[in-house]
Amino acid sequence: MPIIHVGPQPKVTAADVPISLLDNDSLIVQLHFTINHLSRWLTPIHNQTLLERTIYRDMPTVRELVIRMRNEELRVFPKMFLIASEQNPDLDKLPPVTRTAEERRWDEFSGTLSVLAEFRRLRQSTASLLRSIPDSAWRRVGTIRQEHDWQLRALAALLVAHDREVLGEIDRTLDAIGVRDDIAEVSRVHLEELLKITPVTLKAQ
Repeated sequence: MPIIHVGPQPKVTAADVPISLLDNDSLIVQLHFTINHLSRWLTPIHNQTLLERTIYRDMPTVRELVIRMRNEELRVFPKMFLIASEQNPDLDKLPPVTRTAEERRWDEFSGTLSVLAEFRRLRQSTASLLRSIPDSAWRRVGTIRQEHDWQLRALAALLVAHDREVLGEIDRTLDAIGVRDDIAEVSRVHLEELLKITPVTLKAQ
């Protein structure tokens, strides 16, 4: 006789399943949560100059890692926008993403929280775009000869995967440089634990 489970079913969390199995809404939520995680970790740190230091020569600073996330958003969003807004989008039409000399100076002298604020604005644009389109549009594809064709959903999943990779580096770096000792426990929660308490829903098979 089969065993019938009654009562609430256990929730699936972001730590339980590959990114590729998340439904579209969960991908958007994951993109939002990246900013939440960064704000939780970085805003309470009293001495922000420590975020521009590292203990090893070849290890990027926290500020450099946030810049890396910002730059990936600058690279991916134009592809998303073109795919969402045009029929038969040709991604080769997009100009290369470069920073002007003035923007590079800004990157060099701006603090980590200023870079995070810029990244937040860009990420809000990405999330707004994804929320504004129907699920059917997530399957749209842009053609490109320089790389390979990109589906809109694949670009969203790419951002989530990139976020997790760099968030992991930031998490480890914050521990390594010792800036978490005098901040609230809620701001010291590691990425692995945050993923375990983030419920997700799966795409239809």
